[in-house]
Amino acid sequence: MSFELSVGIRNQTQVVEFVLLGFSGILYGRTSLALAFLAIYLVTVLGNLMIFTMIQLKPSLHTPMYYFLSHLSCLDICFSSVTVPKMVVNVLRRQQTISYNQCMAQMFFLISFTGTECCLLAVMAYDRYAAICKPLHYTRLMNTKVCTILAFGTWIWGFLDSALHTALSTRLDFCGVNQIHHIFCDLPPLMKMACSDTHINELAVHIIGFFMGGGPLLFIIFSYVFILSSILKIQSTTGKRKAFSTCASHLTVVFIYYGNSLLNYQRPSAGYSLATGTLLSIMFCIITPMLNPLIYSLRNKEVKEALKKALENWRPSKHHRSRS
Repeated sequence: MSFELSVGIRNQTQVVEFVLLGFSGILYGRTSLALAFLAIYLVTVLGNLMIFTMIQLKPSLHTPMYYFLSHLSCLDICFSSVTVPKMVVNVLRRQQTISYNQCMAQMFFLISFTGTECCLLAVMAYDRYAAICKPLHYTRLMNTKVCTILAFGTWIWGFLDSALHTALSTRLDFCGVNQIHHIFCDLPPLMKMACSDTHINELAVHIIGFFMGGGPLLFIIFSYVFILSSILKIQSTTGKRKAFSTCASHLTVVFIYYGNSLLNYQRPSAGYSLATGTLLSIMFCIITPMLNPLIYSLRNKEVKEALKKALENWRPSKHHRSRS
């Protein structure tokens, strides 16, 4: 009898949708904010899609470095698409809600793409290490088969990581509490509002987070220690400058991504207002994916030349203009 009563109470208080409070303090200018988010999203999608397409069509860019960059562009499109469209809709709505199933799905893809990008940045660092520190063995170390395994391995690892976190999150009880102090569904705010035991979830976050976030970061740091050591041994200034230029874009992306990631997930629980958390989340999920194609376009000579040629090919020829 007591078991049936507890089940009945649980069914009555089972949350079917959540209310996102991240934009609740904004009383005016919601339409302008939504349009700004939409514009940034379109720039993100078009910029990354342009780089992805250019790499596929340009034979001179069929190298391991640009192969991984094409995966990064695809990943940034997916990463931004998980959160921004729903955010645009919620900003325009009076009550910003998301269903339980949509929340779990959004969290699953957000965690998977976050983990995948961490691993992919580490793989790109290994590619730079092989190119600069092991140039005579580069074609063997980074052949087509190895690149394919490394690239798709990062996606699989990210999805496995997310599947574990999402499975543990579906076991949480919320006891009727459905207000999330965030702009999208993510693991930390969900655990914070849960009324059931979250020790296993927290343990999984710390252990897996160390391997998925800290592990790739340590690998990147050690890779660049060896890269810097090799570059300093180069005698010519031109050679040093060329070696540095091949790493500059990747290092910039790493600093921006991990900097925003640490501000979002490693900040103290106290001392941050909802507005501050919202701003940091916007930087991480909206601004960062938009910056990656701009960084590689502006700092990479080969990408700039390929873009310039592509634009020239799109322009109508003089013969066509004269006939018209």
